[in-house]
Amino acid sequence: MPHTPHGVSFESNRPVVMGRNGMVCAGHPLAAQAGMAALQRGGNAVDAAIATAAALNVVEPNMSGVGGDGFIMVYNRQAGTIEVCNGTGAAPYATDVDWYRKNGIPAKGILSVSVPGLVDAWMAAHARYGTLSLAEVFDAAIDLSENGFPVTHVLSGVIAGDRLLCEFPDSQAVFAPGGAPMRPGQILRQPGLVRTFQAIVDGGRDAFYEGDTARSLVKFSEEQGGILSLKDLADCRSRWETPISTTYHGHTVYEAPPNSSGHVLLQELNIVEQFDLKAMGCNTPESIHLMVEAKKLAFADREAYMADPDWVDVPVAGMLSKQYAAERSRLIDPERAAEVVGHGDPWSYQPANYTRRPKAKATAGAMQEEDTTCFVVVDRWGNAVCQLQSIQSSLGSSIVAGDTGILLNNRMTYWHLDPDHADCLQPGKRVRHTMNPIMVFRNAGESQHAFQNGGSRNGDSGHGGLALVCGTPGADTQVQTNMQVITHVLDFGMTVSEAVEAPRWRNTHSPTESNIPHECDNLLYVESRFPAETLDGLRQRGHTLEVMHGWGASGSEMMIQVDGDTDASDSNVLQGAADPRRDGYAIGW
Repeated sequence: MPHTPHGVSFESNRPVVMGRNGMVCAGHPLAAQAGMAALQRGGNAVDAAIATAAALNVVEPNMSGVGGDGFIMVYNRQAGTIEVCNGTGAAPYATDVDWYRKNGIPAKGILSVSVPGLVDAWMAAHARYGTLSLAEVFDAAIDLSENGFPVTHVLSGVIAGDRLLCEFPDSQAVFAPGGAPMRPGQILRQPGLVRTFQAIVDGGRDAFYEGDTARSLVKFSEEQGGILSLKDLADCRSRWETPISTTYHGHTVYEAPPNSSGHVLLQELNIVEQFDLKAMGCNTPESIHLMVEAKKLAFADREAYMADPDWVDVPVAGMLSKQYAAERSRLIDPERAAEVVGHGDPWSYQPANYTRRPKAKATAGAMQEEDTTCFVVVDRWGNAVCQLQSIQSSLGSSIVAGDTGILLNNRMTYWHLDPDHADCLQPGKRVRHTMNPIMVFRNAGESQHAFQNGGSRNGDSGHGGLALVCGTPGADTQVQTNMQVITHVLDFGMTVSEAVEAPRWRNTHSPTESNIPHECDNLLYVESRFPAETLDGLRQRGHTLEVMHGWGASGSEMMIQVDGDTDASDSNVLQGAADPRRDGYAIGW
């Protein structure tokens, strides 16, 4: 039996949070509270999601905000539909690719900034599904910005570790007054964000992209030597997309399509399903080795084929084919870690009506973390949202755009500069993203190919209802962590708290990492809480281990499990958990 206070079959230090009327799991308690307040006002899951999203901009500014981008997956239970709102911005029109090739992509500062697409996605989701007014939805975020909140130990440490943030005048004024980084417990106020949020409440999407806020952003960019223009902002539009999916052990798993890396998780699950994972045991050398090798194969395909589908034909259907997964799975040696992993040929499994473009040339990847945030919401009617939003790495570009209070992203650091690479930088092109929102439904039926090929979007067709809503930040860690927690629940019967608290691993393998400079060592990062025999077994299979402290894995998994009779919403029981590795919190009602 587990030796922790809330473990059932596995260890857990936090309880499973339960409720019947709503659940919000988010990266900060005050943001989860903002979402729950929206639900208790009578709002639905989308109202609560936007309230949570705006509050996270304030209390978790290192992870996300209106200066960044994101994905919003929405399940409308009554209509039986699942949609993804893609709020990712493009490289500015004035991008000089030759300049970046000559000088490199700056990790921070104004030339690391891409067009922020998140606000348009917020407004699109609210217009389609919201029931509360924008004033009600933004109330908590405006209050937290104006009256302040106590800085957490996590946020304090992040601020202190960012030299540019503490030195750049507009950033310093907010996060390090007088040059002294905010300490734990100090009250952080952000009057610039009050003005920006109020402008959105009063003027909606256009206030941000075409009004005074837009003009202020462009003026600031020009003063700093940046390339953002009014046309970049005016042309920035989110889009509603059909999710992609696969089946896994009697469930259907839905993901965002490219330019999200969601297909990687689905490929991983398809490959793992070719083996008897349950018989291997939970977190044994055998099961971890299998998942790491599946990860390598899926990432090799992403490196070769995935980019903005407006610019590159992406063989999604081929990559998600079960037959293709069977072919790829035969490359896994159960006793030896692969050092060199090549991409496959998913085009041979692609429907005949797809047009094949020349194969992209893969280049090396890099080990660097992305600081994103993920939160999940389910309301009393059974609607659900899984949302990820980001300013790329920790504190984004580290520069606050004048009196707007907006901390700008550094998303340009995800581009490749090799002209033969699928994800090569081009003006107006959207970069390849690691963010991937997830929903899992029971009793999978016809939906896999119907969704990916643009057919029916009836989320209830062929299955017994929503089972899991989950996701995590963490750059290329995301799809690896999500594979681990989903199999923990579906294969090994963990509670959601046990799943998010279980020890984790993360593999880096050139040439498949996202961030510049696109080079990394081949390592398997493992938390020290794994048993010694597990670590020894992985070493014996040829994995080079980097052992982190007990809770050292990146990511902050959020998970809601829906139990009960899904045909009667008043019978549903919601079980939620938030990752203890950061400031995450789950609130049920």
